[in-house]
Amino acid sequence: MLAKELISEVVPSLKTSDTGLDALNWMEVFRVSHLPIVNRKDFLGLIGDVDIYDLNKAEEALGNHSLSYARPYVYVHQHIFDVIEVASRLKLTVVPVLDKNEEYMGLITQSDLLHTFADLIAAHTSGGIIELELMPHDYSLSEISRIVEDADAKILSLYVSQPTDSEKLCIAIKLNRTDLRSVINAFDRYDYSVKTTYIGDDSYDDTMKKNYDALMRYLDM
Repeated sequence: MLAKELISEVVPSLKTSDTGLDALNWMEVFRVSHLPIVNRKDFLGLIGDVDIYDLNKAEEALGNHSLSYARPYVYVHQHIFDVIEVASRLKLTVVPVLDKNEEYMGLITQSDLLHTFADLIAAHTSGGIIELELMPHDYSLSEISRIVEDADAKILSLYVSQPTDSEKLCIAIKLNRTDLRSVINAFDRYDYSVKTTYIGDDSYDDTMKKNYDALMRYLDM
């Protein structure tokens, strides 16, 4: 999934002739705290609601102020993981997207990013989660996949993290089934350390689905 596939078709950019009040109104409509300022295809930078409040002259055009705009962006060919990294590191509600000539192409909203990432990790699909803990030199995706499939299960998503206070990796595996006993037993036979499991039952899965659907409805408001 590339950045160009995530560009919003509805959230506008600002012009230097727009006022701070215009910007705040658009931010409220689209539930964002940042918007890009664009001169034709030239991306000038992002402005946040806090920046506008600090001006104390929200009724004036943005171009009348000497602002030092931050210019975070991704290119159209970058992966969704790069977009998430920029949004997370800078705490942005929108991420501007530029082409290879650094011309402005649009923006990606935080809510669209969350929608897409939820689909990528199968967050809305019923299934249990197993977390393994192992040293980096013991990590083998092919072996983990083989163990899971030999136990008659399928991997829906898998991600790897390493806590800052540990030398070990944490492997979180989302499976297509909620009864994880056969998979856990298989990992035990191969001396894998199962750190924890999240084994859903019908009521648990239904609650999770309702919570997910409620979140998505909120983001669409």
